[in-house]
Amino acid sequence: MNVTELARQLKVDTADMLERLPDLGFDIGKRAIKVDDRIAEKIITAWKSGEKKSKQMEKIAEIRGETEEVEEEVEVEVKEVAVPATITVREYAAVLGLPVNEVLVELMKNGILTSMNEKIDFDTATIIGENLGFKILEEDGVIESDTTDQAQENLKTAIEAGSGGSNTRPPVVVVMGHVDHGKTKILDAIRSTDVVAGESGGITQHIGAYQVHRNDKLLTFIDTPGHEAFTAMRSRGARVADVAIIVIAADDGVQPQTKEAIKIAQDAELPFVVAINKIDRQEANIEKIKTELSQINILPEDWGGKVVCVPVSALKGDGIDDLIETVLLLVEVEVKNLKADLSALAIGTIVESHVDRGEGPVATILVQVGTLKIGDVLSADGNYFGRVRSLRDYNGKEIKEVTPGTPAKILGLKIAPSVGGILEVSKDEKSLNKNFKQHKNEQSKDLSVQTGDDDGSIKNINLILKGDVLGSVEAIVESLAKLDTAEVKIRIVSKGLGVITEADILKAEATSSTVIGFHVKPLATVESLARDKKVKIETYDVIYHLVESIEEEIKEMKKTEKVKKLIGKLKVLKIFRKDTKSMVIGGQVIEGGLCLCDVVIVVRDNEPVTSGKVSRMECARQATEQVNAGQECGLTFEGDPILEEGDTLEFYQEDTK
Repeated sequence: MNVTELARQLKVDTADMLERLPDLGFDIGKRAIKVDDRIAEKIITAWKSGEKKSKQMEKIAEIRGETEEVEEEVEVEVKEVAVPATITVREYAAVLGLPVNEVLVELMKNGILTSMNEKIDFDTATIIGENLGFKILEEDGVIESDTTDQAQENLKTAIEAGSGGSNTRPPVVVVMGHVDHGKTKILDAIRSTDVVAGESGGITQHIGAYQVHRNDKLLTFIDTPGHEAFTAMRSRGARVADVAIIVIAADDGVQPQTKEAIKIAQDAELPFVVAINKIDRQEANIEKIKTELSQINILPEDWGGKVVCVPVSALKGDGIDDLIETVLLLVEVEVKNLKADLSALAIGTIVESHVDRGEGPVATILVQVGTLKIGDVLSADGNYFGRVRSLRDYNGKEIKEVTPGTPAKILGLKIAPSVGGILEVSKDEKSLNKNFKQHKNEQSKDLSVQTGDDDGSIKNINLILKGDVLGSVEAIVESLAKLDTAEVKIRIVSKGLGVITEADILKAEATSSTVIGFHVKPLATVESLARDKKVKIETYDVIYHLVESIEEEIKEMKKTEKVKKLIGKLKVLKIFRKDTKSMVIGGQVIEGGLCLCDVVIVVRDNEPVTSGKVSRMECARQATEQVNAGQECGLTFEGDPILEEGDTLEFYQEDTK
């Protein structure tokens, strides 16, 4: 028989086979071309036996919880790379000399969903760099060649330039706090409208921007969601504001998201007032709230500190006027400059972004510099192109222009821009139009980036996520990333905006995914296709419910995991009979208790040598299914008949983890 034919039958590389044969007792030489057929048969038998033994020992090691080092430690040279305090993902990938997609995937593995044009801080760059085999050093400055950085710089410069203008803009107030503490209800009381009734489950799902006239003054309010899934969205809300209102329920106290909202305001250097809401409830305890605030170094004004705490009842309207007066006073004292230049090209921050079935890509922005008009050519983060076709105020009324400090809804964009990005008016329509098609392709690729772990030992929950609003999609992905466990990983196969399509169903079928719709639903034809392809579609209106559903699925997947549990040990005292594939032995239980088991490991000199099962046990010449510690018994061991006196048998029972 040819050596190559023998290797083919053994399903192994020829060189590898010749290398391993001496260990099996067949030294035919490393340059052999042929081997005697009788020898070949013996090699095949010995090889299969060795493979079986190897797999058996691997299984034994897994059951006993052992790990064996099979590779020598190789010293790898770590490349040192210097990056600034903040850097865009695209520039970071260029510095590392890696593809952008590789860096994006590593970021997502660490629970960070971002695009190539968004910035990461030095700590994040360090962690990701170490995972990719780099040592990250800090350098001064920020890389500004990226278009996103340039847009931020343009906004900063324009705001500074316009600060000497003669026009006064409305102050921007952001409302933040823990979920269900009454942020939107407070805004309702201020606006004398009922926004909560239109929200799913009474919870704000998206960022909303509104304007209010109070005491002959105009104020702009940004209402941010309170659930922990919206960390990034709240941060963006704080980034564009002048003053913050931190809402705390008097019957609930300072919660983790309350602390987070306070930290966001402090990091953004925003002056803030605390609204202690729900004082009408019987369980309300204002002094307890103040005590909890003092414990996190927020000292109320009436306790000798600087933070004003205003008791309010959004439900009854109590204290709302005091809250507004406090905000106006805070603006007057703390906010140094509310001047703006109306003649400049408009620049603002994107507060919300989504794709509407009838209107196409839509963005809600807060203009911060200049005047935005119908017909203006737009670029968001230097990447998207469009022309203002229509402008609407927070009430949906058509308007012709938008001035600084004012929110507005824009129609006419080619693509829904990133939430938190900078929107600019540009006169260079030709170059923007030229770059639009290239960026659209990049964005579509970015929406289909896959993440997860392909390790066969880890279970994946594959999801295709579709939503109506970009900010919510980001928040959902961020929230799902926190659910990953060592055994089960969430794998986002693709994400995007708009209704669930037939393409989503086909992709779900190919990747064994569940299609998740948030505020979007499939058409009847798509539902029919999903039934035919046996693809599961789930739709949600509240992020809580979506997250809780995935949490339950993870729990169920973990419940089905079977593990082997050591229940007892027996010392072999006597060999009574040896058959071809079994032995009858006698021994004493030295630890735990024994029962009829399918997994019994034989240990000799502290090393496992084989495994088998016990099909029969006798104690005092009576058949039994259980033997306790200290008792002697006889048993039938089924497996390799190689047991010796003095061996130890370890009994393992299957259990649900």
